[in-house]
Amino acid sequence: MSALTAFPEETLQKEAVGSPCAGFSSGDRKRFVIVGTGARVVNFLDPILKDFAESSTVVGLCDASPTRMRFHLDRIVREYGAAAIPAYAAEDFEKMIREQRPDTVIVCTPDTSHHEYIIRALDMGRDVISEKPITTDSVKCRAIFDAVKRSGKTVRTTFNCRWMPGPARVRELVDSGVIGTVRHVQFEEMLNTSHGADYFRRWHSEKSASGGLQIHKSTHHFDLINWWVNDIPARVFAFGELAFYGKANAVRRGEGDRTGYERYTGAAVAPNDPFQLDLDADPRLKALYKDAEAESGYIRDRNVFRDGIDIEDSLSVLIKYRSSAIASYTLNAFCPIEGCRVALTGDGGRIEYTETKYPDVRDKDGRKEIEHGGVRMDIRVIPLFSRGYDVPVLTGQGSHGGSDMLLQEQLFAANPPVDPLGRNAGHEQGAASLLIGVAVNHSLDSGQPVEIDSLLPLNPDAQKFDDLI
Repeated sequence: MSALTAFPEETLQKEAVGSPCAGFSSGDRKRFVIVGTGARVVNFLDPILKDFAESSTVVGLCDASPTRMRFHLDRIVREYGAAAIPAYAAEDFEKMIREQRPDTVIVCTPDTSHHEYIIRALDMGRDVISEKPITTDSVKCRAIFDAVKRSGKTVRTTFNCRWMPGPARVRELVDSGVIGTVRHVQFEEMLNTSHGADYFRRWHSEKSASGGLQIHKSTHHFDLINWWVNDIPARVFAFGELAFYGKANAVRRGEGDRTGYERYTGAAVAPNDPFQLDLDADPRLKALYKDAEAESGYIRDRNVFRDGIDIEDSLSVLIKYRSSAIASYTLNAFCPIEGCRVALTGDGGRIEYTETKYPDVRDKDGRKEIEHGGVRMDIRVIPLFSRGYDVPVLTGQGSHGGSDMLLQEQLFAANPPVDPLGRNAGHEQGAASLLIGVAVNHSLDSGQPVEIDSLLPLNPDAQKFDDLI
């Protein structure tokens, strides 16, 4: 997030309605400020206003773009009848903390800047909630560890996949011992040409900003494997390619007509290009991104078949754990279907878990448009020398099978329920998945296996993943 040079003080005061905590008294409620107000902020801002207003309150927003902040300020008044929240320019992040005195800072900026705001918040005596991944490389991660140690404050990493009913049921089954000790994991992740392609329109397509999908996206999956096997990763080896997206790949397939424009909105797009994204056609995307381009410089709708993409869209990864467990992981970002297929094999049997995401196919302006639809989660247990059986998965209400609400309850409720599955993640557990992705990048560069401890040693005394903070 770049610093904003023009954010008039009088504008801030008007938007704040004149007081540090405009329109309400926080009392004993937990006080939060949020830095980064793109699309992801709704997972934090909205539940506080809608579901946890008695126990939590947002007392400040911070971003490089006043346009993005104004969009959310207008929206929360319209949707929730909420009072205005003080808004601060990016360079006034520390001023926001001094003036608003939050208990916790929520970091939702692009991944490469997470460490900056985490460390500054810790050093000002504030706890932190960070969107995953906690950061993008081991140097930044080490700096976060150092700041946690010297400040005595905490960093929580939000892994909503742990809270999904399917993965949670898998952990329960593993803990029950129904398949013995897990010795081998196979995890296949499939992103379709709607969801997967979108990473190649955004800043995620630049490794300097995201670390690649192995860090931004796969951190979810690496975290699940770590949590399921309850072990700490030790060694990683990987292969990866940019095999589908990018200009050279499109030209090679004879699709050069899709490469002639740097972005989609306002361009003379090839007829029936299924990868196009028109920001002007989506009021929310237009307000958050196109209208803010002059302030942020961020282009949200870049052509997925342009030059300059330097992340992989196809990955194969091997992971060796401190115990005898090994895992194989694959990611493909140009599949015709979306979901995952997972198998955990123990010395007493096997658990098979699948997520199948059914897209909605709608006719729009004479062409088929694929949008995200429902998710089906299936689990089958196959004990050694016994007949296999299906295990029901009860899906909750709300996004991601109800997982978001469960996680938000832990973050924002006055007295969140005790979680017997250990799904709340601190900085060490957040680092464990990140470091697998970092090791993938090192292995891709060197062609050699990479020891996790050579990047950043995780607690050497920890016997299990659950022993990590």
